[in-house]
Amino acid sequence: MTLKLASLTWDAREPLRLARFWAAALEWEIFNETHEEVGLRPTDGTTFYFVFLPEAAEKAGPNRIHLDLSSRSVEDQHATVARLIDLGASEIDIGQGEVPWAVMADPEGNEYCVLEPGNHFVTDASRVGSLTCQGSREVGYFWSEALGCPLVWDQDGETAIRTPDGARQFITWGGPPLPPKRGKNRLHLDVAPPPDGDQCTEVDRLRLLGAKRIDIGQGEVPWVVMADPDDNEFCVLTPRKPR
Repeated sequence: MTLKLASLTWDAREPLRLARFWAAALEWEIFNETHEEVGLRPTDGTTFYFVFLPEAAEKAGPNRIHLDLSSRSVEDQHATVARLIDLGASEIDIGQGEVPWAVMADPEGNEYCVLEPGNHFVTDASRVGSLTCQGSREVGYFWSEALGCPLVWDQDGETAIRTPDGARQFITWGGPPLPPKRGKNRLHLDVAPPPDGDQCTEVDRLRLLGAKRIDIGQGEVPWVVMADPDDNEFCVLTPRKPR
């Protein structure tokens, strides 16, 4: 048995507003709307959810995880950028220079890219083509083992993994230099064992792979908060059926 990526969780000053933006951007469905969290259910074959949690702290510096959105044509890319701007996004300059993709920010300043068609490290089966991370080669190896996903790229300090069926999103790590960590990451991964798996066994396995348990003030909760070898927070949920 192995862990599956269950959700990408976002800290947000206004969780419902941000969830509504991404629901419109991706044409996903809002569910589980409470005072504590808002969830987004994918409608396009993506195998993990988005979860938005309240966080009063302001964003400090670039996120270590961002979305790369896919495009089926140059016209589709331009139309997507225009539609996202209408929804409240903005194009931003992070020093990228002349590149074929558009660098953007959502209404709370979270960076993401709308890629040109034909990029080899995104799936075009869904709008979310890749989860793109700043991270070391070692952390790519860690997540390959943690999720049971083969490496599909390992060169010049950069790594990428993809689900074994080859039909889902990539997760990529851009290699050094790793930007400084400024407090808790605003986006983190939630992973879960399958229904017949065991949370404690998976936590022990992750520790052997190089992760550690951490306390971020979560109190008594049913999930386990951990950090990967690059000190990125993630949570190990209780066993559940994957999407």
